[in-house]
Amino acid sequence: MAYYIDLFSPDTYQAFTNSDKSVSGFRDRQKGVAAGVKPGDKLICYVTKLSRWVGVLEVTSDYFINDNPIFTATGDPFVVRFKVKPNAWLTLDKGIPVDEDISWNHLSFTKHLPKKSLAWTGMVRGSLRKLDDHDGQYLEKILLSQLNTPTTYSLDEADQKKLKAPTVKTQDSKQITVSIPENEESSTTTVPQQQSTQRDSIKIQALLAEIGERMNLKIWLPRSDRQRVLDLWQPKTQCLLEQLPLNYDDATLKTIENIDVLWIRGRSIVRAFEVEHTTSIYSGILRMADLMALQPNLNISAHIVAPIDRKDKVLQEISRPVFAFLEQGPLSESCTFVSYESVLELSKEKRLEYMTDTVMEEYAEYAEEADI
Repeated sequence: MAYYIDLFSPDTYQAFTNSDKSVSGFRDRQKGVAAGVKPGDKLICYVTKLSRWVGVLEVTSDYFINDNPIFTATGDPFVVRFKVKPNAWLTLDKGIPVDEDISWNHLSFTKHLPKKSLAWTGMVRGSLRKLDDHDGQYLEKILLSQLNTPTTYSLDEADQKKLKAPTVKTQDSKQITVSIPENEESSTTTVPQQQSTQRDSIKIQALLAEIGERMNLKIWLPRSDRQRVLDLWQPKTQCLLEQLPLNYDDATLKTIENIDVLWIRGRSIVRAFEVEHTTSIYSGILRMADLMALQPNLNISAHIVAPIDRKDKVLQEISRPVFAFLEQGPLSESCTFVSYESVLELSKEKRLEYMTDTVMEEYAEYAEEADI
């Protein structure tokens, strides 16, 4: 028996609560991981935004594909499905917050960290991430105990606000959760700190280039950054392109050429990375949105790469209403967050030469990771 994370947004948590709780579904991109989940395995359920453990679902079937809507009247993106049995399902005020001692002090990915740290969030960056057996068994134990002898963890004002995220309706009548960023105080970042941030971003560009090279991909770097990146990364092959092998109009090419790192296979871009250079992340997101708007049929996986403590800000910006109406669909469905820490972790992988670019899906975090 194995344990896996099952992520719910507040909305999909409510939809599942109102259902007969017999099916849990995931996005099509998770089909490969789903193939390894077997009857008898357990899904440990976690609500995003509120950061609470809320349930244990026992898998009772192999995965199957079904695109008939279950909880909505229109399209359902959670087509990779399992039949499940709810062994525990808690109301939100009974859900166990991650930072409560009963959880925090006993899990391998939190117990050695200060409570303000965000380093643990990598464990809940996507559904069907496998848990350590001890962690899974412990979470199952405390969730079953909470079901039988509940403790109330009241939702505070900040939690209530998170439950009221606005939505917009796209042209195909799909409801998309959006964010309305609040005004930020003007930055007081000093010049030395800005220079340090730029140095860090160049290191990450270099690591992304190296990772792509090791996976036998071609690499594109903007000419303005190229020399600084090459000071840290010395290609071992002829992978660095002097010209893009693409046939697009001038506006599209100009946008593409300025993206921080591109991974290219043949004549196709497979991954595009914008690495945070300053305290502002909006310009990189705009560049990705421009690219999607200029070439709506271009199938590119886009990533905004930034320190883990900026994750919420990045995902909030990606979810702005202005990006919900791109022709190919909301930016939040095609552009993800990847942390600096994840890039460092992936760069240490010894088997990169045998992997494909799809490994990035294990490190990417979506603005609305809302699996039901």
